Amino acid sequence: MIPPFFACSDPQQAGQYRRRHQERKLQMLIFWRDGIERQLAAINASISTLQRQMQDSAES
Repeated sequence: MIPPFFACSDPQQAGQYRRRHQERKLQMLIFWRDGIERQLAAINASISTLQRQMQDSAES
């Protein structure tokens, strides 16, 4: 994430900005992780299917 480009003069406002920034960053990272987990699940399913097909054809 890009750090803030401005400085807050009020420490409480700076703390609120930091909290919002961290929450947005957390949501972004969770979104990325969920997408990667979906892709990994799809890849694992494809691998399992292919291995099963190869095993079936070897038995025939």
